[in-house]
Amino acid sequence: MRIVPALSIVLIALAPLPAFASSCAEQIGTIERRLDSAGAIEVAGLQDGHTVRTGSPRAVTTVRLDAPSDPDTVSTADHVAIARTLIIRATDEDRRGDKRACENTMSEAKGMIGALP
Repeated sequence: MRIVPALSIVLIALAPLPAFASSCAEQIGTIERRLDSAGAIEVAGLQDGHTVRTGSPRAVTTVRLDAPSDPDTVSTADHVAIARTLIIRATDEDRRGDKRACENTMSEAKGMIGALP
């Protein structure tokens, strides 16, 4: 009878663990939603394969009409396009398990996006 408890411990140890989203994967999802927002589409236009995402629980309810305090944070279509390529790179880094590289790439992508309207 002692074999049964030992066998159950081995089976539990070999069972697959649930997959948890990494913090980088969560950042990627957040930025992807931002790039499909009305503000990003206003800046860069609607990209093939993308749809406008609305209804974010954290969305700002009013539009700021004043310019950003830092002119380097103004969004442009080119910056949005670069951010999209950076997200592809970050997704690959996250898939490989390179958390630090993914987070660095996401920081770069966020800087590229800037202050969307």
